[in-house]
Amino acid sequence: MRWLLLSHALCFSLLKASAHIVELNNMFGQIQSPGYPDAYPSDSEVTWNITVPEGFRIKLYFMHFNLESSYLCEYDYVKVETEDQVLATFCGRETTDTEQTPGQEVVLSPGSFMSITFRSDFSDEERFTGFDAHYVAVDVDECTEREDEELSCDHHCHNYIGGYYCSCRFGYILHTDNRTCRVECSDNIFTQRTGVITSPDFPSPYPKSSECLYTIELEEGFMISLQFEDIFDIEDHPEVSCPYDYIKIKAGPKVLGPFCGEKAPEPINTQSHSIQILFRSDNSGENRGWRLSYRATGNECPKLQPPVHGKIEPLQTIYSFKDQVLISCDTGYKVLKDNVEMDTFQMECLKDGTWSNKLPTCKIADCGAPAELENGVVTFSTRNNLTTYKSEIRYSCQRPYYKMLHNTTGVYTCSAQGIWMNEVLGRSQPTCLPVCGIPKFSRNLLARIINGRPAQKGTTPWIAMLSHLNGQPFCGGSLLGSKWIVTAAHCLHEVPDAEDVTLHDLDLLSPSAFKIIMGKLRRTQSDENEQSLSVKQVFFHPLYNPNTYENDVALLELSRGPVLNDFVMPICLPQGPPEEGAVVIVSGWGKQFLQRFPETLMEIEIPIVDYHICREAYAPLKKKVTRDMICAGEKEGGRDACAGDSGGPMVTLDTKRGQWYLVGTVSWGVDCGKKDRYGVYSYIFYNKDWIRRVTGMSN
Repeated sequence: MRWLLLSHALCFSLLKASAHIVELNNMFGQIQSPGYPDAYPSDSEVTWNITVPEGFRIKLYFMHFNLESSYLCEYDYVKVETEDQVLATFCGRETTDTEQTPGQEVVLSPGSFMSITFRSDFSDEERFTGFDAHYVAVDVDECTEREDEELSCDHHCHNYIGGYYCSCRFGYILHTDNRTCRVECSDNIFTQRTGVITSPDFPSPYPKSSECLYTIELEEGFMISLQFEDIFDIEDHPEVSCPYDYIKIKAGPKVLGPFCGEKAPEPINTQSHSIQILFRSDNSGENRGWRLSYRATGNECPKLQPPVHGKIEPLQTIYSFKDQVLISCDTGYKVLKDNVEMDTFQMECLKDGTWSNKLPTCKIADCGAPAELENGVVTFSTRNNLTTYKSEIRYSCQRPYYKMLHNTTGVYTCSAQGIWMNEVLGRSQPTCLPVCGIPKFSRNLLARIINGRPAQKGTTPWIAMLSHLNGQPFCGGSLLGSKWIVTAAHCLHEVPDAEDVTLHDLDLLSPSAFKIIMGKLRRTQSDENEQSLSVKQVFFHPLYNPNTYENDVALLELSRGPVLNDFVMPICLPQGPPEEGAVVIVSGWGKQFLQRFPETLMEIEIPIVDYHICREAYAPLKKKVTRDMICAGEKEGGRDACAGDSGGPMVTLDTKRGQWYLVGTVSWGVDCGKKDRYGVYSYIFYNKDWIRRVTGMSN
């Protein structure tokens, strides 16, 4: 029904020859000659004005066309035109040299308006039927068909039915004209002393409708100079100076420019530390833009000469404000500034053209006097006892009483850093360890001495006498390392109550209540080889039992160690258990079988007794022999340690190493020297790990 109504509205019958105008505003429609499909009347004129919305054009085509033929369509015709342009003129029944029919041709308007005029002259002798035409509004693809550059999109064009819109590439902003693309470039600040600045997208054409501001802001004292590159292309005008696009440079109160065209400006020395570069473009043009480099200079400082044995970096012919130099010295030398040695020293050129400091000198590295070595000496290998770079010294230990740990060479060289260095130990000092178990005086072949014999002077240099402050000796001990004494724990406390075997602080012997004497031979008389030492601290074995004598061993830390010599030397700790059947020597000042104390140090040679034999020998007496104990003596008796020998050493010779080592310390026994009454000693090998933990030494 809607189509019928529309067709009826668009069909017109004009019977009179008079001009008639029809306005059409629909998006599509049908146009017919008057009276169609009957013959059209003569002497008539009708104009159809078709208007569609902007963004559309009009497509016209004919389904039927039958008009009177005439030369150049001078009689009857259909004319299609716009406001200022005739698009086509049709007449006749078929196309000839002088007349044209529409046939299958489609007529497109360039815009949103089209006018169609039908005119017939005064005659219609053959009864021509006229025409039947249709029109429809079609979308204009502005993105591909727009010819007006002023209205085209700068970057991207997007078409839609009835119109189009523009958008910009990343980093650009659409201008308020909704067509051109501009950049936001007004916050560019440069603070480096050199740099490069370009127009946006250089060397591609710079964006339109943009205003860029570049600021170079440096410290006062610098002067900025600008150098434009040869590629310089800013839109210009042949008659007016830079009316469209331009560069202006503001340096303090001065404004340079505007600059445009194809010739780059000459180098510019702005004489300022702060400048602004303004670049402006209008909404047209495709120019490549510009590129410049800038450099800041300041007042020059005096030329520098490197110090003797030194160098300056960087080494330049000219130094100006803010330039910095680093002074360093050759290997083995130190920078000396105001009597202070350092590895490097930095100076800076100030804005007034002076250096921030005076040039320092280079001083050869000096390691200084080498530190003294405990129990050792240092000798200089370099003439005049020099201590400067590459000088050598040699540490050595006091032989034969000390030897160097790890058998290092002891040679140290003064390094480039001013530090005495050893190839193995680095900057650490060597360590002189006491030589143990090698007395200067050897024993004669030991005979089986009945009841013991006096010891030869210097053959037992490790024995220590524990003496009360009044000079009365009460126990023995053995020197370990340079400042430790190992002895029996029961020597260092009062006899506990039979009903309460717990040791209390009041029962313990204070370190200040007794002393240690080394180099001792005679019991009561003194000689020049003796050394009296004080005790700093006492360490009981944590599992010591004063009732059963289990772990009857204690360590005494000396306030200071003795001076090692021919008569004072430490004993070695055991590497392993003693060999089966080994013979040991026990030394001490204890009571002999006549129940009196000897005047001199005594020693006995006895064999080690099998643990099981010893344990069975004491079983009837309800005496417990434990694994931390070792027994020695003769089955028939006669040789044994006695009262006063407690804590003293039981030693044997390691024939492979040629060193004496400690097997045990005198602990306890029953009926000194009687048959089947072996001496019981605290077994050092069993407790060696505890001794090492407390003393921090091995051998």
